Amino acid sequence: MLVKDIIQDSGVLSIQGRNDLDISSITQDSRTVRPGSIFVAVKGFASDGHAYICQAVRAGAAAIVYEDRDALAAQLVKIGPANDVEAKSGKTEAIERLTLIQVGNSRHAVAIMASNFYGRPSEKLTLVGITGTNGKTTTVTLLYNLFMGLGYNCGLLSTIANYVGKKELETTNTTADPITINSLMAQMVSEGCQYCFMEVSSIGMEQERVAGLRFKAGIFSNLTHDHLDYHKTFAEYLRCKKLFFDSLGKDAYAIVNIDDRNGLVMTQNTAAKVVTYSCRSLADHTCRILEQSFDGMQLRIDGRDVWTRLIGKHNAYNLLAIYTTAILTGATQEEALVALSNLESAKGRLETLRGPKGLTAIIDYAHTPDALENVLSTLKEISCGKTLICLFGCGGDRDRTKRPEMTTVAEKYADRIFVTSDNSRTEKTEDILEDIRKGFSPKGLAKALFISDRKEAIRTAIMLAPEGAAILLAGKGHETYQIIGTEKRHFDEREIVNEIFKGL
Repeated sequence: MLVKDIIQDSGVLSIQGRNDLDISSITQDSRTVRPGSIFVAVKGFASDGHAYICQAVRAGAAAIVYEDRDALAAQLVKIGPANDVEAKSGKTEAIERLTLIQVGNSRHAVAIMASNFYGRPSEKLTLVGITGTNGKTTTVTLLYNLFMGLGYNCGLLSTIANYVGKKELETTNTTADPITINSLMAQMVSEGCQYCFMEVSSIGMEQERVAGLRFKAGIFSNLTHDHLDYHKTFAEYLRCKKLFFDSLGKDAYAIVNIDDRNGLVMTQNTAAKVVTYSCRSLADHTCRILEQSFDGMQLRIDGRDVWTRLIGKHNAYNLLAIYTTAILTGATQEEALVALSNLESAKGRLETLRGPKGLTAIIDYAHTPDALENVLSTLKEISCGKTLICLFGCGGDRDRTKRPEMTTVAEKYADRIFVTSDNSRTEKTEDILEDIRKGFSPKGLAKALFISDRKEAIRTAIMLAPEGAAILLAGKGHETYQIIGTEKRHFDEREIVNEIFKGL
């Protein structure tokens, strides 16, 4: 694709060099530059792409996109002559052949350029995004499963996995970089996908990773305490979530949970058609829980009864959002309700493992105070007076203020509490556990046990559990690893629990 076509609508301030060069690839990672690439120097959270311009040029980049003219000049000086001829002439071939493109915002520019380079794939799909603190992964995964079950070919971009049709691809961030997003969507279009369901994080919005994408629908689930290590304030966290709905077009739907106090705040400036859902108020679409057990729950959605294998009030909200989205984007009410009854929970979301002595281990990704409360309140309700055990930790190098809040929630619902490690990263596990300890009351501390080794904590929790107890393992969910220091170690709670159950 030609440079002039790639940079269209990307906020170009100036161009030096040819704009009719044929570009072979687009990248913001200098390590992936190949001859004929266009390299976009993005000012990131941890590093500045301008510092790698020299490396990109030496690797054969045909064009450089940049913000900072001084940083560009400093990098070009480093390249120097390749031979005596260049030294005598004062001209460096690598620099002379370059096309240099200055933009006002390289984060925004790389997203628009990626969309252009891959043929604007989001415009060829029914693209649905969801944002909110909790429920994003469950909702997009179940939407993907629902529409695949209805016979549509779909794509999925989530925390757990990326799918192009039935093909699973590796995933890293909740919202990937814009080049990866558009590359995956282009593959979806090529494979005949009609729908794409994706998580949209607040960080992804703030970093403009979804700029240039055309969404058919945006879903807001809820907004609670999370990511304040990045956003610093709750107001900023809310602002970044709201950016998603501000960006929706007039032909899109803004699907919002009005039971959350920030639901209608999200849609104050949207051009999209607002559609509301609720489990306790008047709304366009409503749901009520009729009964529930460990095996599932009976719901009444828009006056129709449906049995689902999922449990919990938070999943009632997730399923209502899924139902609402489905009937707005191509399914009939009857199709949506039947499909809901066949859905199973996403991996690591209230995933149950049954053991001897009537024991039930529940693996869930809950790693925020609100998510932990959703899960524990559900388990307390359906455990019918049996012992409820909660095992949890908190991630290192992340928002420290939520640690004592997690403690308060665990103390409120659990009969016994095991505090242990999560992904400690470069923090000392003992320091994290001490932050958690500060949230306990004397009464709560009396029913808590601190064991830093998570595998040993799980073993102890199960071995000490009385007959019929429910044991919640919170925080890891779908993850099959622990990050200790900078090392990523294999750690699959399913394997650990099943091994312990076999020994009982």
